[in-house]
Formats: sequence, C-alpha cells, structure tokens
Amino acid sequence: MTIATRLKRHLEAHGLPFDIVSHPYAATASECAEAAHVPGDHLAKSVLIHMEEGPMLAVLPSNHQVDLTALQSMMDRRLGLAPESEMSDLFDDCALGAAPPVGEAYDVPTVVDNSLTGLDKIWFEAGDHKTLVEMRGKDFDTLMKDVRHGSFCCMH
Repeated sequence: MTIATRLKRHLEAHGLPFDIVSHPYAATASECAEAAHVPGDHLAKSVLIHMEEGPMLAVLPSNHQVDLTALQSMMDRRLGLAPESEMSDLFDDCALGAAPPVGEAYDVPTVVDNSLTGLDKIWFEAGDHKTLVEMRGKDFDTLMKDVRHGSFCCMH
C-alpha cells in the first residue's frame, strides 16, 4: 500500500486530510471502483490529453469517458488523447495507468469535470493499482480550486 511521493508531499503541503484505502489489484478505473467498493461516479480518474503546448490532465468520474469534442470546445483548441508512454514520463513515481488526478503535484495543467464538484466523498488513484486516496469532497474541491472546471464527459 503506497502513495506516490510527489502526491503525498503535495497533499501534506496543502494540509488536507486524507485516508489511504487498499484494494485488490485492479487495472482500470472502473475495475478499481468495483474492487474498492466505491461508487464509480465518486472515483476520479486521470486521462492525459495532448495539446500543442504540451500535456493536460482531464479528471472525470471512473464510469465516464472524455467527450473530446466538448473538451476541445471548452479549451478552444485541438486536442487528442496522449499515449500512455507520455503518462509514465510525467508521472514517474506512479505505476503506468495509475496516475493521480492531481496534476498540480506534477506540474501538469489540469481540468476537472463539474460532476466531481460538491461530492460528499471522493476517491482517486494514489499511484499504484492497489491503493486509493479517500478525501472529503470539500477537501478535494479545495485541492482543485485553482484548476479549470467544465463539463466534458459522457457515460461509457
């Protein structure tokens, strides 16, 4: 049960309380929600988006997918999904596919879907495929207060 070093440092620097929840290995965000017995719409997943200026992290519920058209319109630029190899370069203290949605800890611009705001509790990857960070929704909202918010996802 581990939490990525940069993520832990970032959370502690913000003084936000969080818990660590371990669960059986799960490869995808939706499997992770099931394995950890948390609602999929309260588990924030990270999708790396490629822009001409560099990468951006889109944060959305695990049971949704990025609507690239909506996100392009919101950001007013052409976007695409970044290759996983780019994710491992940026999130070098995390397992591939287990990047936390806290781009600020990794100097990656972040955009959060509105559906993750105002929740009672929220969970997200801690950096491996067996550990989640659990926070009160209001603390997650505080953590994400300086990033862009909008509606850019749809159900699977």
